[in-house]
Amino acid sequence: MKKGILISLIIIAFTVLIILLIDRTYREKENPNEITLFGNVDVRQVDIGFRVSGQVTQLLFEEGDRVEEGTLMCTLDDTPYDSQLQQAIAAAESVRANLENAEILLRRRLELIDSGAVSQEDLDNAKSNRDQLAANLMVAEASIAVANDNLAYTQAYAPTEGVILTRIREPGTVVKPADPVFTLSVSSPVWIRAFVNEPDLGRVYYGMPAEVYTDMGRSYSGTIGFISPVAEFTPKTVETTQLRTDLVYRLRIYVDNPNYELVQGMPVTVRLINPACKNVKKIHRPLLEN
Repeated sequence: MKKGILISLIIIAFTVLIILLIDRTYREKENPNEITLFGNVDVRQVDIGFRVSGQVTQLLFEEGDRVEEGTLMCTLDDTPYDSQLQQAIAAAESVRANLENAEILLRRRLELIDSGAVSQEDLDNAKSNRDQLAANLMVAEASIAVANDNLAYTQAYAPTEGVILTRIREPGTVVKPADPVFTLSVSSPVWIRAFVNEPDLGRVYYGMPAEVYTDMGRSYSGTIGFISPVAEFTPKTVETTQLRTDLVYRLRIYVDNPNYELVQGMPVTVRLINPACKNVKKIHRPLLEN
């Protein structure tokens, strides 16, 4: 019995020794001028909706469709807003006609004031009436601008290039301002979210080149665009329970994605290239983003 326990202990010790030797060998082969990190393509979404209320008339895309920036995505029934615009235009024309008449009357008063045919009070009243109508015209023209904007807001356009994740509403639905109609997954630029350990923070800097690899073996070029100034504990989704207590700093790596192969949430491996060969002064460049 004791012999079996001894053999088991010897096997365990031998196994631990092999693991330590492999780990040491790996560390010795590790390039000191490179840092390997693990991260994910940042999940960035935009909810597409209208700035006015109304009934949805058209939804021009389905889930999974790719849209370009500035593409018309959906429309509302614009009849009420077109009517409001026509009403505002008519009100402005009425005020403009009264203003023209008031200016004619004021000129006549000015011509007759020296002869005494009109009193100073009549002249003052004519000026006041002209000024009030001029102000009313400005209000009417502002109402036209608001009505024009509201009419334009019955159409929603893609604010950026992306892929339709969800189609939330259907034609005929009455929506309020800012109610989401589509959810758009942002395609460009692509950001990789990764975390660097505190001891390695001094080896990274803004603009540092990076290589990004997917599990399929495809590689992409990128650069560090943001280094968080605030330390945080390792996210639960990144490391084991033991390593979650380590302090890390969040990085954002901008990556070229010409073929749209990098999708949101995809796990990737990031290799930071030759950080030790760069000037240390670059490490402390001011952060340009939040």
